[in-house]
Amino acid sequence: MNILVVADAQRYDELMEKGIPKHHQLQWKTSLEEVSSVNAFDLIIDLVFDDRTEHALLYAKHPGVPVLAGMVKTSLSELMSQYAFEQGINIIGCNFLPGMINLPVMEVSVIDDVQQMTLANIMYDLGWEYLLVADMVGLVTPRVVCMIINEAYLTAEEGTATPEDIDTSMRLGTNYPYGPFEWSERIGIRHVYEVLKAIQDATGDPRYTVADSLQKAYEAI
Repeated sequence: MNILVVADAQRYDELMEKGIPKHHQLQWKTSLEEVSSVNAFDLIIDLVFDDRTEHALLYAKHPGVPVLAGMVKTSLSELMSQYAFEQGINIIGCNFLPGMINLPVMEVSVIDDVQQMTLANIMYDLGWEYLLVADMVGLVTPRVVCMIINEAYLTAEEGTATPEDIDTSMRLGTNYPYGPFEWSERIGIRHVYEVLKAIQDATGDPRYTVADSLQKAYEAI
C-alpha cells in the first residue's frame, strides 16, 4: 500500500514505534495542505484529525481512499451530520491520542458493516490488533483515563495526597502502567482538557466537569 501519514513529530514517532510493515510505501506530512493528490494513496492515517476536522471536507471528495483518523473528541455520527459524505463515509475513528498510539490493541469505531470489512483488511495488512468500540465521543480507554486524571486533580486540590503519591498509589494499587499525572503528561494537558469538555458537551454528564486545577493548567499552556 501507498500510505500517507498526517501527523506532528511526536505522534509520528509513536506510530513508527508501533510499526508499519516495510513493504508498504510511506509518506509523512505535518499538514494535509502539503499533499497534492489524495487519490495517489491507498490509505491515509491522519493522527491529528481531532484538531483538524475540516480535513473531512477533502476526504469526502475522495470516497475511494480509506482514512484512519484520530477521533476521540468527536464521533463519526457527528461528522456525518456536519459534512456531506454523499458516496459513503470513508473515515474510520481511531484512538490516536498522544501516548496511546502504540498501545498493543487499538480502539476503533465504524459506522456500518462495509466499513468493518474495510477495516479488517487494513488491519490485516498493517499487522495491527484492534478492538471495535461504540461510535461515541471519548471512545473507551481515553474516556476512562481522562476521567481518572480529572479525579486525581480533584484529589490533589483537596489536599488528600500529592500528585507524586497519587501516581505511586495508582501504579502499585491498581497495577496501572502510569499514574494519572504521568498519563496527563504523556497525553498532554490540552488533549485531556478537550476530551473531557467534548464528552461533557456530548453527554451533559456533570461527572466530566473539569477540575479547577486542571482548568488552570490548561489555561497556562
